[in-house]
Amino acid sequence: MTIRTKTPNQLDNLPIPVQAKLAAAWTSCMFLYIYVDYFHLYKPGVIDGIRGGVIFEFEISPTLLTIFLASVAIPALMVILSMTLPARANRATNLVTASLYIPLTVFNAAGESWDWAFFYGLSIGLEVLLLAFILGSAWTWPRTSAVPAGPATTDLRQ
Repeated sequence: MTIRTKTPNQLDNLPIPVQAKLAAAWTSCMFLYIYVDYFHLYKPGVIDGIRGGVIFEFEISPTLLTIFLASVAIPALMVILSMTLPARANRATNLVTASLYIPLTVFNAAGESWDWAFFYGLSIGLEVLLLAFILGSAWTWPRTSAVPAGPATTDLRQ
């Protein structure tokens, strides 16, 4: 009989950069946003409305589709911007964009019947949670402590 004396190695949790957290959250938000719109097509009468040239209460037009494209393109762009912008601009961009997307997300339930409350409540709730995570991550962005300036050394021989 062999007695195990060595304990197994534990998995290491490496710190995740804020930029990666933000990009992942925007990616998740974008997928939810797209899938909610996709699953919305399964509602009775929606496809007939689209065939009739109407989405919600709006007539389908190039302007409407451009607005829809912009509303999906912004989270897609936030993925790359969250990974590439300098910290100060990144933080501000995430705070502003996530703040503006909360009311836009809640607007998705406008005019819906109570029969669909669970679908929209769950989808909007998840999207708002992701946006709150983005706001919290951007708001608490780690700061570097200021390094006190020491005496300047100009002598290169030291």
